[in-house]
Amino acid sequence: MRAIWKGAVSFGLVNVPVRLYAATENHDVQFRQVHRTDGGRIKYQRVCSIDGEQVSYDDIAKGYETEDGDMVILTDEDFADLPTKSSKEIAVEKFVPADQIDPMLLDKSYYLEPDKAAAKPYVLLRDALETEKRMALVTVSIRTRMTMAVLRVRDGVIVMQTMLWPDEVRSPDFAALGDQMEATEKELAMAHLLVEQLAGDYEPDDYEDDYAIALDALVKAKVEGGEIKDVPKPAEESGEVVDLLAALAKSVEKAKAARGEAPAVEDKPAKKAAAKKKAAS
Repeated sequence: MRAIWKGAVSFGLVNVPVRLYAATENHDVQFRQVHRTDGGRIKYQRVCSIDGEQVSYDDIAKGYETEDGDMVILTDEDFADLPTKSSKEIAVEKFVPADQIDPMLLDKSYYLEPDKAAAKPYVLLRDALETEKRMALVTVSIRTRMTMAVLRVRDGVIVMQTMLWPDEVRSPDFAALGDQMEATEKELAMAHLLVEQLAGDYEPDDYEDDYAIALDALVKAKVEGGEIKDVPKPAEESGEVVDLLAALAKSVEKAKAARGEAPAVEDKPAKKAAAKKKAAS
């Protein structure tokens, strides 16, 4: 694994230098959108919905759409005034009972590895969290934005899990689950019996992603069977900028010529002709 962030956990007067590693990874097979007949990759262009012109990255800004459909354009200067931090500190705010943190609030997970010289204070913090059955509620700045997170222990390693803000968790409002829906004693007894029959411990090795396994086997079979497309390299773009207005004008002239109509006379040639006529007089 490669560290994605370096900083330090600080609590009280203790400072523990650590490195941050992504604790999870996505094993989903990644697909590309391609042309069915030849396997060529599909390209997408950034086109303005108003004038139809292709837009370069330098001309793209962030916009916030209001409820009325109006657009508020935000500039780099606007974002520069927002409260951002680039601290390399994981600051412990307090140690809270582990059961007070709703799992719904937990987001991304990271492993914390101590520097060699900081192994002892790291172990002390780890053991204290486990013994007291608490999590450390911390603040941390990732990608310039401050966020809340918790530190907990998993398999002898301190794990940091970033948290959602409370207002990011939606409230369930299901009319079908009203107070009038109550189970009878007989129904509850049957439910308890079912739970007891299916009770057991969670064993991770008992479960596997059968879809991903079957998909991987399918792709390998196609490769081994020679069912692959030899996709040629796309031709290099010339870099020529196409004037949309000029292209439309040419299309109009071609359409008029096809109907036998006379082409439009431009202003400049007309003036020159008038000048020649005057000179001849």
